Amino acid sequence: MKMNVYQSLLEKKNSGHKSFAVLIDPDKITSSSLSALVQSANRCKVDFFFVGGSLVVSDHLDECIEQIKQESSIPVLLFPGSPAQISKYADALLYLSLISGRNPELLIGQHVISAPFVKKSGLEIISTGYMVIDGGAPTTVSYISGAAPIPADKAEIALCTAMAGEMLGKKLIYMDAGSGAKKAIGEEMIALVAKNIEVPLVIGGGIRDAEKAYLNCKAGADVIVVGNAIEKQPSLLEEMAAAIHQVHTVS
Repeated sequence: MKMNVYQSLLEKKNSGHKSFAVLIDPDKITSSSLSALVQSANRCKVDFFFVGGSLVVSDHLDECIEQIKQESSIPVLLFPGSPAQISKYADALLYLSLISGRNPELLIGQHVISAPFVKKSGLEIISTGYMVIDGGAPTTVSYISGAAPIPADKAEIALCTAMAGEMLGKKLIYMDAGSGAKKAIGEEMIALVAKNIEVPLVIGGGIRDAEKAYLNCKAGADVIVVGNAIEKQPSLLEEMAAAIHQVHTVS
């Protein structure tokens, strides 16, 4: 029986508690480094593991998630580069629709093809409106989709896109500057979107220090996702967890 991850997200949002998700790319981690990361995450009370990548060219997805589940009770959410990246060992799947782009394949096309397999997986499916924001560096998703990211200084475009996603029934809005972003998403854009949607808001990409994570939460982010920064400097995990968890807002 899979746990209700989305209900947990809603409860945290409604109580004003912020969540910290550690992003793990199966292509970029070894078994020993994964074990060390998981133990640190347990100690720091990380809320979620997001597992996936834009490509996932290795066959380590199942193996990676099984190891996490053996060593931790933290929920594991698939964050796939395509809807076909499925593992029955995860707790939930972020079913991403690239609502910031205009490529029909990433809006609905790939989902139509993968739907029977996703349904059969038994995973909890969380419909997610995925928005790529310009982080000052090209991203894999922008290259593959052929879609330009939303400009970093066009908060009103992000707002209208997020509102449309929510009204179309998306359960989460995920704004991402992308892996390796030079600039994280600005607080002004986060605040504008957060004030005008009811569903949880996830923010990722380019967050390199605890202060930025803290400011994003204060601006209205419900979940902060960090991957690259922790890969390069594992000691940041404890600092970021502490910064994120100290923020408490009244919904």
